[in-house]
Amino acid sequence: MEERSLEELKYPIGHFVYTGKVNDITLSDWISELEALPTRLEDLVVPLNDQQLNTRYRPGGWTIRQVVHHMADSHHHSYTRFKWALTEDKPIIKAYEEKEWSNLFDAKTAPIVLSINYLKALHAKLVYLLKGLSKEDLERVYIHPDGNVAVSLMENIGKYAWHGNHHLAHIEGIIDRKGWNCP
Repeated sequence: MEERSLEELKYPIGHFVYTGKVNDITLSDWISELEALPTRLEDLVVPLNDQQLNTRYRPGGWTIRQVVHHMADSHHHSYTRFKWALTEDKPIIKAYEEKEWSNLFDAKTAPIVLSINYLKALHAKLVYLLKGLSKEDLERVYIHPDGNVAVSLMENIGKYAWHGNHHLAHIEGIIDRKGWNCP
């Protein structure tokens, strides 16, 4: 089995890079990835047993269970950021302590079906919203308090399509490295 560097384990699909130039095909692909994420995640993790779900995807990283719950928490925040940016003028969003959230009791112990079902509903609403946005809507921004960075809704769509794929790759990587027989 091939050894992977910590950087490869942390970022198996690389870092998200936003160039600011997105065509309609790329936007459509990002929205399709967001639409497919809950099912892809469910197919990947539902066959796993508790011991497998409590396996860390990398040394010092979260367990698969924590990753699943983190995805629901993070995408919940993203959805709220879309709503703020669409209804307020350059709102300053509230960041959250994702590492601390992932150390809470629910993230460490709750059944993953809770977050999978939540992601199904959340992404259905999100995708419906995104498909109705105009070009002007996609240019709206929120301000992230870490560095006062303006993030456009277009960038946020790409960032969260990447985010879902990033964590799916974490889970796929550990399943592959462990040789678990999962459908």
